[in-house]
Amino acid sequence: MLGRALTSVLWGAISDRYGRKPVIIIGCATVVVFNTLFGLSVNFWMALTTRFLLGSLNGLLGPIKAYACETVREEYQSLGLSAVSTAWGTGLIIGPALGGYLAQPAEKFPGIFASDSFFGRFPYFLPCLIISVFAAFVTVACFWIPETLHTHPPSEKASSQISYDALESETRGSDEKAKPSLWKNWPLMSSIIVYCVFSLHDMAYTEIFSLWAVSPRRLGGLSYTTQDVGTVLAISGFGLLIFQSTLYPMVEKIMGPIMLCRILGVVSIPLLTSYHYIAMLSGITLSIVLNCASLVKNVFSISIVTGLFILQNRAVDQEQRGAANGIAMTLMSLFKAAGPAGGGALFSWGQKHQNSSFLPGDEMVFFVLNIIEAIGILMTFKPFLVERRN
Repeated sequence: MLGRALTSVLWGAISDRYGRKPVIIIGCATVVVFNTLFGLSVNFWMALTTRFLLGSLNGLLGPIKAYACETVREEYQSLGLSAVSTAWGTGLIIGPALGGYLAQPAEKFPGIFASDSFFGRFPYFLPCLIISVFAAFVTVACFWIPETLHTHPPSEKASSQISYDALESETRGSDEKAKPSLWKNWPLMSSIIVYCVFSLHDMAYTEIFSLWAVSPRRLGGLSYTTQDVGTVLAISGFGLLIFQSTLYPMVEKIMGPIMLCRILGVVSIPLLTSYHYIAMLSGITLSIVLNCASLVKNVFSISIVTGLFILQNRAVDQEQRGAANGIAMTLMSLFKAAGPAGGGALFSWGQKHQNSSFLPGDEMVFFVLNIIEAIGILMTFKPFLVERRN
């Protein structure tokens, strides 16, 4: 996240200047190289360095949002951006599950992987290898995707008589004079700030949910195994994929992204409050209620983020869309970097205060999450959040 925060604006500007496709290809290739090296790490600092370089050199997410908007007509932008957010959310669910299943194969599958084999020496290489191979196929496939950033000459008359270099220089010069400052674009910046608040909440929730599920019953948790948590997340991911690809575009078209964010944010508050009482259930009732709650919460979170994606991309013209998404990624990465650490610290504090007179244990944890959610909801109202009017 820190590496991404430092370079996202640069990658966004590069995608505005040279096109979305080169940045997408470089980003996918970066996963192949540095994800593989991460699996071959021999110490903590090598692991840290490879992750930092992966974040720094992978400027994929900002330009891919611009790309999703540019491949479809305006009325289908919600579908394009929901595909991006769904892919992101599904990856965050499938990735940890795949890593947990394939890590340390010499211990889990001794009949296939010997303890003195290569995979025994590098116990986390196998899941990294699988992801890197997948990323390699994606990288090759990206050579055949169309470029969506097109530069047209100001006049088509006698265009064949104008040299390409002169035309490029003229277009670039006029663009630089005409381009407004993105930092002064309040419809863009206000949507990015709201996006950051909800991202902080989502990352903290993701961290807390897993810790809460595996913590013992006496501390307000569910006493789940990591496999049980993986099953819940897998069901949430599948449901999320179906909703975002079918229902979300229709709902967004009827209600609009801002109103949808407000409604889903408000409903999320009592939903999170109910988690404390869900922990009092057991057996099949607990399983059904928890899976439903997790699915709904993840659908709400991704739908809110998708709506803010739409606002950000509508706030700027095409020639600034890459840089705008780069700014969003930079600020969001800083908030997302704080989310897991803050969420873990908050959960640890809650477990140490089980007998507090005011909101003991996990009640305080979910209360703080709701406060962050409420702040995000309030920021969706005017005069803070402003939608661009064409």
